[in-house]
Amino acid sequence: MGIIGWIVVGLVVGALAKLIMPGKDPGGIIVTILIGIVGAILGGFIGKAIFGGGLGGFFDLRTWLLGLVGSLILLGIWRLIAGRRARA
Repeated sequence: MGIIGWIVVGLVVGALAKLIMPGKDPGGIIVTILIGIVGAILGGFIGKAIFGGGLGGFFDLRTWLLGLVGSLILLGIWRLIAGRRARA
């Protein structure tokens, strides 16, 4: 996938992760894209380690599901880190 594909996947799975995990999140659309992109990469590493296969092509369902799982993990970590800074 090219850089535009990663940005599109990142935006979509980042937004879906925020919909699945409701609550107040620090950051705007840029943070959502970054969480989605890094989450998709994280999901690819997790998929490769557990299932022996990583991300597929842009239209592969595995790419989107692993990206969503990675984004959910990353969003949870982000909330823990940013939440502690806000309380301090």
